[in-house]
Amino acid sequence: MRFLLLWALAALGYWLVLLWDTLRAKKWMFTLPPSAGNTRINHQSNIQGSPDSSTRRASLTDAPLVSVIIAAKEEESSITETVRHLLSQNYPRLEIIAVNDRSRDATGRKLDELRRWSESKADITVPLRVIHITTLPQGWLGKNHALYQGYLQARGKLLLFTDADVRFHPDTVADAVRYLQEEQADHLTLSPDMMVKGLWLKAFVDYFFFTLCLYLRPWRANDDFQFKAGMGIGAFNLMTRYGYEKIGTHRAIAMRPDDDLQLGRHVKQARLRQRLASGHHHIGVEWYKSLGGAVEGLEKNIFSGFGYRTGLAILAVLGQLALFLYPVLGMLLIPGGTAWICALAVVTMAAVYLLLIRSLTGKAGWTVLLLPLTTGLLCYVVVRSVWLTLKQGGIYWRGTFYSLKELRRMQEEN
Repeated sequence: MRFLLLWALAALGYWLVLLWDTLRAKKWMFTLPPSAGNTRINHQSNIQGSPDSSTRRASLTDAPLVSVIIAAKEEESSITETVRHLLSQNYPRLEIIAVNDRSRDATGRKLDELRRWSESKADITVPLRVIHITTLPQGWLGKNHALYQGYLQARGKLLLFTDADVRFHPDTVADAVRYLQEEQADHLTLSPDMMVKGLWLKAFVDYFFFTLCLYLRPWRANDDFQFKAGMGIGAFNLMTRYGYEKIGTHRAIAMRPDDDLQLGRHVKQARLRQRLASGHHHIGVEWYKSLGGAVEGLEKNIFSGFGYRTGLAILAVLGQLALFLYPVLGMLLIPGGTAWICALAVVTMAAVYLLLIRSLTGKAGWTVLLLPLTTGLLCYVVVRSVWLTLKQGGIYWRGTFYSLKELRRMQEEN
């Protein structure tokens, strides 16, 4: 029983430290300021301009050219809506470069149809270019190579790297460029509104990003006095051309599955100014359509977050069981003072959860009630990801197999 008491005290101490650190870090938790009339993105979001869009266009006539670069592989279900959202932006100087990365479905055909359609519309002045990639050079992951090819064709002073399943409010690019300039930053990354269907998927997605925040402490990207911890989110990475070229472009992270995160880290290491902000009013992503899809998707790449180090992944699982799950079980099953200490740990943990989820998403965070179950599920995903990667000797990424030896070597080089 003494061991259980010490365990409970350790868990309480851990969560008290995290609560203090989270409260201290609130000064670095930013939200991209929305324009008047901006409403939250949703599944049926209106892509038409807001009533004052013509005024806003006029106020941005001297704005720098923004090159939007999208990598799409087997994205026939989402690419049309994403490109239409971008074509409806209220930003006056925009070009869109969509890269079809060896897709075997109708992605390439739909992109060509979108290009022809946009060219036939007099009210759409945004150039849309489509690049079709048929082969992947050695030493590249497909998405990184596709984004790099888009950059080679881009003319903009600013580069926006985004995914093929993102929904944009009409004011997103205009607000983001204005914010980047006001902050005098070389990189702005936005966390999106996670558009999920179903109770369990929402709970799991919230918990995943909660643990990711605890592991990465992403708001440190906004601390201009540290140059190690950076952040990048694949849905929205807006960069100056100067900054992108200074960090070595995507060539510097050619074999990293976590390319968005590495992009942010390289920005910080190059001592460039970076901003991370919540973009839940501006962009939305349907990350996965079902809980099963989320589990399957994370099984393929979550191991990369631990640098393909088995010991670190196991330590993360044990840490979650000891510090996340044990206080809940101890509160319910262990009598006496230990139960009360566990209860205090649970309350403190819930406070940290609510602070982070509300900061990231702007939502209530009621999914904290399902935390014990989502903890167990994420532990299962991490264990299975490690097991599958070791069993296969590598990972399948966007249709191509990469050996574990090759992935680890690239991790060490970067």
